[in-house]
Amino acid sequence: MLRQSLAIMGREVRYLWRDRGLRHILLLGSLVGILLFWGIYSAQVLKEIPTAVVDLDRTKQSRELVDGIRNAEYLKIVAVPESFQAMEEMIKKGRAVVGVVIQEDYGKKVSLHRQVRVLMVVDGSNIIYATNASTAILTVTRTIGARAGIAALLARGVPLSQAEDAYRGVDIEEEPWFNPTLNYAYFLVLALALNIWQQCCTLTACMNVIGETGLDSWRQIRAAGVSKLQLFLSKSLVHIIVFMITVLPVYLLAFQVFKLPLRCGFPALLLFTLVFAVAVHSIGTLMSSFARSAVDSSRFGMLVALPSFVLSGYTWPVEAMPRWLHPVVKAFPHTWFFQGINCFAFKNAGWGMMTQYMLIMAAIAACCYALAALFISRS
Repeated sequence: MLRQSLAIMGREVRYLWRDRGLRHILLLGSLVGILLFWGIYSAQVLKEIPTAVVDLDRTKQSRELVDGIRNAEYLKIVAVPESFQAMEEMIKKGRAVVGVVIQEDYGKKVSLHRQVRVLMVVDGSNIIYATNASTAILTVTRTIGARAGIAALLARGVPLSQAEDAYRGVDIEEEPWFNPTLNYAYFLVLALALNIWQQCCTLTACMNVIGETGLDSWRQIRAAGVSKLQLFLSKSLVHIIVFMITVLPVYLLAFQVFKLPLRCGFPALLLFTLVFAVAVHSIGTLMSSFARSAVDSSRFGMLVALPSFVLSGYTWPVEAMPRWLHPVVKAFPHTWFFQGINCFAFKNAGWGMMTQYMLIMAAIAACCYALAALFISRS
């Protein structure tokens, strides 16, 4: 029996290697993905956000405001249009993300220590740009507002120390944990690469059953006395080993070359990934067990693999999704894997939580394999 299993495993390795398209997908898909995503997010944070400033006042005070915007860490003045309409056109055409309009009476009101308003427009069509631009603008307006307030108090004879204390208010210290620089690369690169990896694995697993039953060799294998359990167990073992081999370069690039944070131990991460690989393989096997052709099996598998990353809650919190969707989301092993990558790789949430996530993924895998066995038994 062992010799038969080894022969089946060797045969499956040869089949996988001879399938040039599948071989390239498995070996290169996730590697190209992590290199591509690292290149995209190599800047790590958004800086030099294109900003257009309309100075209708042209006074000393308005020029100080323009200088404050120019010196902002994340803003870059790319144009000084003459009118609001010109600025609006620049934002529409994507030449600027932020627009600032300084009114004609800005300098006069500042000199008289009166309340003054400055219009700041943010292009909200790109959420990433808009969020960073809003934060940068808020920093500038707070600084300028505090300076104007302190100047008004000084004009009334209030000592400088008291004026500064009046505008200091509550001193809030911001301390981001686990990603101190709010680095996009830390958050997205590994997850996006693993998303490509799991899609490649799903495509491979979708050939597990239909790849045999759709061939004449299926009858020869059955005539040789090889049981269905032995056949698909041997094939599945090869697939899962290949999945783990292909994810190793991704992790090595992520943690050794790109220096992404890894708070938990590498063996623990591999064990967690192994359970997920089994769960992904079970889904592909299930799709393959009832599909009528290899094309249909791949389609069914992609119907699960493609939306699973979005549904996992990695980029949009599960808590913010409709309540009726929560049971569906939790039925995907991808949810527990990608949430776990965040909790364990970045935070090291502990073995208790990791074990719980692995048990859930193992239970999902058991259900999918059981359903697949039911379909296979009827074939």
